[in-house]
Amino acid sequence: MTAVPLITAADSERDQRRAAAALAAAGLRPGNRLLVSAAASPAMLAVVLGALRTGIVPVVLDPALPAGERAELAADADAALDIGGEPARLLGGAEAELASVPLARPMHYTSGTTGRRKGVWSGVLAEGDALALAGEEIELWGFGPEDRHLVLSPLHHSAPLRFAVHTLLAGGAVLLPGPFDVARAAQVIATQRPTTTFCVPTHLQRLLARDDVDWSSFRRLVHAGAPCPEPLKRAVLAALPEGSVWEFYGSTEAQFTVCSPGDWLAHPGSVGRARPGRRLETDERGQLWCAVPRWARFEYWRAPEKTAAAWRGDLVTVGDLGRVDDDGVVWLDGRREDLIISGGVNVYPAEVEAVLDAHPGVVESAVFGVPDADWGQRVVGAYVGDADTQELAAWARDRLAPAKRPKSLHPVAELPRTSTGKVRRLDLPGVLGLSGG
Repeated sequence: MTAVPLITAADSERDQRRAAAALAAAGLRPGNRLLVSAAASPAMLAVVLGALRTGIVPVVLDPALPAGERAELAADADAALDIGGEPARLLGGAEAELASVPLARPMHYTSGTTGRRKGVWSGVLAEGDALALAGEEIELWGFGPEDRHLVLSPLHHSAPLRFAVHTLLAGGAVLLPGPFDVARAAQVIATQRPTTTFCVPTHLQRLLARDDVDWSSFRRLVHAGAPCPEPLKRAVLAALPEGSVWEFYGSTEAQFTVCSPGDWLAHPGSVGRARPGRRLETDERGQLWCAVPRWARFEYWRAPEKTAAAWRGDLVTVGDLGRVDDDGVVWLDGRREDLIISGGVNVYPAEVEAVLDAHPGVVESAVFGVPDADWGQRVVGAYVGDADTQELAAWARDRLAPAKRPKSLHPVAELPRTSTGKVRRLDLPGVLGLSGG
């Protein structure tokens, strides 16, 4: 096995200062956006943190995005500088001063039900808010100088990046084994003895299937991103040190709950209680709303109507349905009907359907998720038209990021609809005779 990069806080801080100096020399100022679409690396983390600690906002994109989609997001972000997949070119010899904590949040693009992705923008934070934001994350997970944080998920997603960044800010080290490979992950756990990690249930499913994973070094394993089946959760709780398996419910936009092992065992299937400083409630439709502190506010980049729909005073929603019981325990009653969560990645059918419908051999399409033992859900498409399925799959592969590509495509004579003409996506697995596994 090739060596796994171990990033120490001291080495990263040096490179963060170098990145900050290069950004200043390039003319970037607080509030400017820096486009980054690089694979996980020490340089990528240093550039992101160096930007954040000078008030520059990194716009972090998936390096596997098709060229067309990347160009569209790059145009929307209106960045002052685009370093693409080459963060190391910012690490020269000069160094600049840094704030003690990030003065901004990275801007990530999150999928939308309309098919157009939305940038989550928080702007430049006041000093007190910046200190509160970083302090909240470090205190919640207890990050410290003795931590060795294992990165299992891509750093262009918000949660993996947040965990790695705050480990470094707290003086800990970060392990970057590269794209997830279960054998490699098992070996890194055995030899590098990480103390913390963030993962999605797909990672847990694959690691628990092995008998050579030594979990004893973990003090905190945190999972989120998709519902965790109860048998898998119980198996993880049994395999890891007592008190180490935690969960949270949140989104790119905002963090809502935290679930300790004790809370989950007392309330199996729940997602815990409101995160400190937050309050959760539901509206008449059963939609969850969360009151968040000032430093957790955001808007959708250049989409005031979407921002207005997401907020009611200090309450925000991302449209998920749930309930809060009399003890303050939060239960998800199902994600939005149109949302597919595959390997912890949110996939909106409208985005995929827009690509399929653009094929000259497709009249209309409908995309949905079906249960999958490895991924939680897999993306499946049905379409009306004379397109060849293999040709349509290649069309989608050229235009969609890997997580969004349908794993199978099915021609149908017509799509099932309601009396008002709305496509009944939830009926399609039955119509096509599909089942999980």
